[in-house]
Amino acid sequence: LRLRRVRRAQSCSSPAHKLHPQTPTMADDSEATAVKLKSKQEEIFEVEKEVACRSVTVKNMVEDTGLDTPVPLPMVDSKILIKVIEYCKYHHRAEQESLPEDEKNVWDKDFVKVDDETLFNLILAANYLDIKSLLDLTCKTVADEIKGKTPEEIRIRFNIKNDFTPEEEEEVKRENAWCEER
Repeated sequence: LRLRRVRRAQSCSSPAHKLHPQTPTMADDSEATAVKLKSKQEEIFEVEKEVACRSVTVKNMVEDTGLDTPVPLPMVDSKILIKVIEYCKYHHRAEQESLPEDEKNVWDKDFVKVDDETLFNLILAANYLDIKSLLDLTCKTVADEIKGKTPEEIRIRFNIKNDFTPEEEEEVKRENAWCEER
């Protein structure tokens, strides 16, 4: 039991190494410092421990199961996992190199210039993987799209069907009139 606890404590705290997502081929020295992530499509991505452990979900799973078994992420599509890894790698490097905030903000703004489906899947993945900074970034991006728009403009922008009757819509407007009093 004591050995297992030591192993858990060390599992996500090794020194930084530069790895990138890949399908594992042969065993080498980097495997000892890498986490294997298994996407919804069962593709395996080998990622540096410190990068992968930016996700609280992954960190907890690695602490529980160790590094021998790939971490199953059945809620995350391969395409989205690649984007999440890209985000985590950049922010890990930015932290290591103490990059200025404005440089990170420019990168983040460019990172979320994606189609709506990818953006919403990134939100779901960030939530499932418990990556607060990515969740905040993606949700803020959607919030910025909504800001200053009427409900009808939001419906058009995000292709949302209005399922309120005209009477129900009027009732909602009356109940929330305080929102418009600014």
